[in-house]
Amino acid sequence: MYVVRPVELADIAALESLAAVSMPGVHTLPKTREKIAASVERSIASFAAHVDIPSEESYLFVLEAVADKRIVGTAAIFASAGSNGTYFSFRNDVIQQVSRDLNISHSVHALTLCSELTAYSQLSGFYVTNMEQAGLEAALLSRARLLFAVLAPHRFGDRFFVPLAGITDADGQSPFWDALGRKFFQMDFLDAERVIGGARNRTLIVELMPHYPVYVPLLPGDAQAAMGQIHPSGELAFNLLTEEGFEADDYIDIFDGGPILQAHKNSLRSFTGSVTRRVVEGAAASRSGQKVNYAIAAGVEQNFRAVTFSCDALEAADEVGLPKELLAALHVRAGDNVVCVRI
Repeated sequence: MYVVRPVELADIAALESLAAVSMPGVHTLPKTREKIAASVERSIASFAAHVDIPSEESYLFVLEAVADKRIVGTAAIFASAGSNGTYFSFRNDVIQQVSRDLNISHSVHALTLCSELTAYSQLSGFYVTNMEQAGLEAALLSRARLLFAVLAPHRFGDRFFVPLAGITDADGQSPFWDALGRKFFQMDFLDAERVIGGARNRTLIVELMPHYPVYVPLLPGDAQAAMGQIHPSGELAFNLLTEEGFEADDYIDIFDGGPILQAHKNSLRSFTGSVTRRVVEGAAASRSGQKVNYAIAAGVEQNFRAVTFSCDALEAADEVGLPKELLAALHVRAGDNVVCVRI
């Protein structure tokens, strides 16, 4: 059994061990102990904060195997993307080129540096050990962040986005970066990622990245082919997010050209498909013989918990019967309410 819960100071060493593993498909996860500790402390402060409107809060979750208390995954959600009000991405644009003298008119695909995703709530840092074999626990970890938003809607905006890591080669180099970012930063992709710490909001980005449209036809073929493509190790995250309701739109990552998925909360299953049910103790025997897997969440602030549970469909029920071990994992008792969504 697995439970998703807010990160604690005691988890720093475990997160450091996770970060030591090669994870080319995750560029938003802190890698050094110093940055991990800072993100944990910021998360603890965010969960404890009294929030009227979403601001600079960030919430870091861990996936814990209950049997041996091992941390086997992590994921985060930011209340409002960007630091000091700015999150940078490239927008896919079509520029009309017109020459009246030559009687020529045509369209050119271009990339424009923009900050239009600023203030959207941002999902990031999703990582599960052994992703290739991951099951329901991965879906639980991905969805738990949004279930927290369902339980505490005042902490988040109405729109969400997720940047996914783009294509890199066996050495960790990005053809998109080599064609564009390297020209301005004068360093390779991995060095740039270390400097920026996975962020897309530092002042040096706007200082160094081009402020004029970049004509895509002028980029090398491999860079054009990489635009909007995800790293193979990001397939699991992509599938979970698209099942949730996220879609690729007009934006790509400014470093590796990876896709940026976005959605209004009214398009996300965690918001539209979740139901609130009263808890009773003891799992009921199946009446239909066709059990459904649910993510079940309870609590806000530091008390948030989420687990998976298989039972009869809850949409037409008034309550959900949970065994004692799940009651303990969720920190709830009979009579409390939980939020349930099919997983």
